[in-house]
Amino acid sequence: MNVLNPYVRQFLVGWITVLDSVPDIDMLGFLPDFLDGLFNMLSDSSHEIRQQADSALSEFLQEIKNSPSVDYGRMAEILVQRAGSPDEFTRLTAMTWINEFVKLGGDQLVPYYADILGAILPCISDKEDKIRVVARETNEELRAIKADPTEAFDVGAILSIARRQLSNEWEATRIEALHWISTLLSRHRSEVLIFLNDIFDTLLKALSDSSDEVVLLVLDVHACIAKDPLHFRQLVVFLVHNFQLDNSLLEKRGALIIRRLCVLLNAERVYRELSTILEGESDLDFASIMVQALNLILLTSSELSEIRDLLKQSLVTPAGKDLYDSLYASWCHSPMAIISLCFLAQTYQHASAVIQSLVEEDINVKFLVQLDRLIRLMETPIFAYLRLQLLEPGRYIWLFKALYGLLMLLPQQSAAFKILKTRLKAVPSYSFNGEQLKRMPSGDPYQFHNVPDGFRTIEDGVVAEDGGSSRNKINFAARLQQFQQMQHKHRVLAKTQAKSRNISPSSSKEAQREEEPRRPQSVERNVPPSRSSKRSPGKLQL
Repeated sequence: MNVLNPYVRQFLVGWITVLDSVPDIDMLGFLPDFLDGLFNMLSDSSHEIRQQADSALSEFLQEIKNSPSVDYGRMAEILVQRAGSPDEFTRLTAMTWINEFVKLGGDQLVPYYADILGAILPCISDKEDKIRVVARETNEELRAIKADPTEAFDVGAILSIARRQLSNEWEATRIEALHWISTLLSRHRSEVLIFLNDIFDTLLKALSDSSDEVVLLVLDVHACIAKDPLHFRQLVVFLVHNFQLDNSLLEKRGALIIRRLCVLLNAERVYRELSTILEGESDLDFASIMVQALNLILLTSSELSEIRDLLKQSLVTPAGKDLYDSLYASWCHSPMAIISLCFLAQTYQHASAVIQSLVEEDINVKFLVQLDRLIRLMETPIFAYLRLQLLEPGRYIWLFKALYGLLMLLPQQSAAFKILKTRLKAVPSYSFNGEQLKRMPSGDPYQFHNVPDGFRTIEDGVVAEDGGSSRNKINFAARLQQFQQMQHKHRVLAKTQAKSRNISPSSSKEAQREEEPRRPQSVERNVPPSRSSKRSPGKLQL
């Protein structure tokens, strides 16, 4: 059958056809022995030989459909190999046979499912339209068969094939490979988790895929795996590690990944876990970048609206206070992130204290870029509640002080300065009471103050039932100290990095460090992420 002489090939195909026409001879029993040879003839240079081989194969396929007993296994191995042939007609014929085998083979093909899938997935992206159609149909037929691992169904082998195809250059094949992993997780979760270590790294790398659809499907698979607490922790740790190793992943896919996980796995749970990991992150530069990215997502994404609503209750509900404390620990890596968090939680007095604690070396270009972005975000609907609170300056005195503090930090010629100044000037004059402003404490930022109606407040506009002796058990003085300690670490790192680059800090900054050793602050090492409506969804710009 492997002889290349065209006359010999014609002779052999002729004999096979004649013998198959004899009623007393069951040629299907011998078909596995010469099937590969017939497929080999489909790519012969002679049109006549190709036609004869195709005719013989078509006749045998029809007989297989009508035969009660066929050895599908041996022939399946041959078809899988031929499905990868460089000849288009051979691939199409092989896929057509595989399609029929999947429909007819039943239990006989269970041990060969992995091999068959390995032949189908590449053909889903074939350049020939007819092959793609047959491959997709066959793929759906195969996935619809619910085989059980006790019936020789090899989950590990299927996963191995799917994992390998995640590196395929064609998007359609990668998508179908992910669909298979997802299907196996839904049907045979415990068996899939046994092989988790074999596919986990590949799934994480797939988060950097150029296709948004592939990334979303990968996240669906990850979310399905992460239903267990142990795997959830493992996923978030690996994700943070990958963000650290690949800055472009955070920039290009960071928002998309975080937002999708928040939808699939509960936003509060995801943010708490991320905060816990970043709180102890030894790479301070990366921690600062990551916190800025998470803070931007928190301030802008509709998927995180519930978290924002919960944070607004930080001063009045235990759940809000607990989330505020959880995020605060890692948000300390970025002064602007802390200020943003305070604005969300309406802890304006603490925001003012944080702003007042900033010193000369903190006010650099990168800090001003972050501040500019925050001022612009404050003009969005998310901060509408804050702008409406400006109508009651007597009740929200600390909000005014915090905003004016930010205004004083901005260069007067900057656009952000003009935006914020215009906003503050828009507050109606009738809402001011000079006597209220005079009664503001100028010393300890955590002294309580009186509001017009005589109530004692714990923060702007939040009235305590016990007359102000409690602030929902939030120790703001301790939080400020926590912030300063973290900023001290950043300052030490900045100084070390400056020395390593043989750059001597200015004498004025050295003097500032000596004069205020107990007021440590940070020099932001990275520009925070930003989002533009002109960029594709889910991208962060650092």
